[in-house]
Amino acid sequence: MDPALVPLVLAALALLLAGPVPALLARATGLRRTPRAAMMLWQSVALAAVLAALGSGLSLVTVLVLAEEPGPSAWVLAAVSLGLTGLVGGRLLLSGHRVGVGVRSLRRRHRALVDVLAERREGVSVIGHEVPVAYCLPGLLGARVVLSEGAVARLSPAELEAVLTHERAHLRARHDLVLEAFGVLHRAFPRYVSSAAALREVTLLVEVLADAAAVRRTGPAPLLRALAALAGSRTPEAALGAGAGIVARVAAIEDPGAGWSGVARATFLYLASVAVLLLPTLLVVRPWVLGLA
Repeated sequence: MDPALVPLVLAALALLLAGPVPALLARATGLRRTPRAAMMLWQSVALAAVLAALGSGLSLVTVLVLAEEPGPSAWVLAAVSLGLTGLVGGRLLLSGHRVGVGVRSLRRRHRALVDVLAERREGVSVIGHEVPVAYCLPGLLGARVVLSEGAVARLSPAELEAVLTHERAHLRARHDLVLEAFGVLHRAFPRYVSSAAALREVTLLVEVLADAAAVRRTGPAPLLRALAALAGSRTPEAALGAGAGIVARVAAIEDPGAGWSGVARATFLYLASVAVLLLPTLLVVRPWVLGLA
């Protein structure tokens, strides 16, 4: 590929992966029936969009600077391109810092409040609240699973086990880190890309993944009854709650996409995830780098 075309190709790819692709994926609700593969595709699309955006600016700088006898206009354009690339990277770093600090501060304060108000029962924090509530507070150290007295009283043993398995699946898989990454993108570029749609869908996918763990443990019936009991319950900020997005999750539980069709869908999504990351590198970046060598 002509090195002069590399910045344009990467810029077009970044725009495609930041706008139309996430918007289309968010409408493809059938992907929720293979949530693990769908999550991998979402992560690949987000990472590829960032890399393409940064690569576009950097490749334009090298094309301009390494041209034969670059004139003043080339140097000015290279400086502008480098500045815009730095702005994108800077916004991502600043957003990452703010999201990380803000979320961890909220969890730390909430964890301290739970430790004061809740009673520890078999590794679970139970708060004296009549409304059925269930959520978890992730963290490298001191993660908490929190239930209300209303949830304990209303749910049967099998339903409680389903809810606890759901919350512990969040903690074990560190779904909070996935949500933070998409939260960083949304905060950095809230108006110019489809980051809101991506964040909403990924938030739902982590719940579907945790539901799948609960179904494997207890079967679908106890979990469905528990979700009905928890419908409408509010989850504290920076926590992951079992009562979120229930309508879509019930549909995913009742139609899990098992069998060969599910295997075929998951295989396609895994291959698409790999292709999204590797093909731009193989087809665009590698020839460009070799051409500069």
